[in-house]
Amino acid sequence: MMPRFEAVLFDWAGTTVDYGSRAPALVFIEIFRRRGIDITEAEARGPMGRSKREHIAAVAEMPRVSDLWNDKYGNRPADADVQAMYDEFLPLQKETLQKHSDVIPGIPEAVAECRRRGLKIGSTTGYTRELMEVVAPLAAAGGYSPDTIVCSDDVLAGRPAPWMNCHALERLGVISLSSVLVVDDTPIGIVAGVNTGGTTVAVTQTGNALGLTEAEIAELPPGELEQRLAVIDQQFREAGADHLVRTVAELPELLDRLESN
Repeated sequence: MMPRFEAVLFDWAGTTVDYGSRAPALVFIEIFRRRGIDITEAEARGPMGRSKREHIAAVAEMPRVSDLWNDKYGNRPADADVQAMYDEFLPLQKETLQKHSDVIPGIPEAVAECRRRGLKIGSTTGYTRELMEVVAPLAAAGGYSPDTIVCSDDVLAGRPAPWMNCHALERLGVISLSSVLVVDDTPIGIVAGVNTGGTTVAVTQTGNALGLTEAEIAELPPGELEQRLAVIDQQFREAGADHLVRTVAELPELLDRLESN
C-alpha cells in the first residue's frame, strides 16, 4: 500500500524557528516608528505570512495607519513609501535575525521522525533568499535543515497563492499534491496549503497568532493560555486548517492518527 503522505512543507518563523515569531514583528514596528508612525504589535502581525514587501504595503493600507500617515505627511502612503520602507527593512531584518533564529524545541526530533517514515522535508517562507542566507545556517547549527527552501522571491506571487508550495514539491519530486502536509503558523499560510490541495496543519502556540516567547507563556495567569488558544484555534479553522497542533513536536503523534485511519 502506498503511504498516505510523501512530504511535509514547513513554514519557518514561528513554525520551526523563532518561537513567537518575534523577528519580523519587531522590524515592522521599527520601520514605521522611524517615520513617526506608531503601529501596534497586532497591526504588525496582521498580514504575517505574506512576502515582506506585500506585508509592509498591507500595514500601510490599514485605515488607522493610513490616517496617521495622512495626518503627519498630508497624503496616504504611496508605493514609493512602501518601497523605501522595504529597502530599509531588509538590512534591519538581517540584523534582527541573528538573534531570533533559534530552532523551536522539538523540531529536530519531529523532523527526524518524519524522515524515518520516508517523508521528504520541504520548507517555504515569506523571507527573501537574502534573509534566509542568515537563518538557514543558524537553523542547521540548531539541528534543523530541510531538503529544500523556497523563498518569497523565488516565485511570482507569495501566499495565499500556492506557488511556493508547488515549487517546493517540484524540487522534492513529489507529483501528488494530495500527498503533502502543509504546516504553518499563519492563517494565510493555511489558505496557501488549501490552495495547494494538501492536508493543512496549523501551529497554534509557537507562532505569530499567539506571538509569545516560552518565557512569556510561562508568566501567563492560569487559564489564559487556553483561552487565547481557543480563539486562535477558531481563526485557523475558519482559514481551512484540517488539523491543529500547538507545536511541531506534536506532528508525529498526529501522523500516527492520520495514517491509522
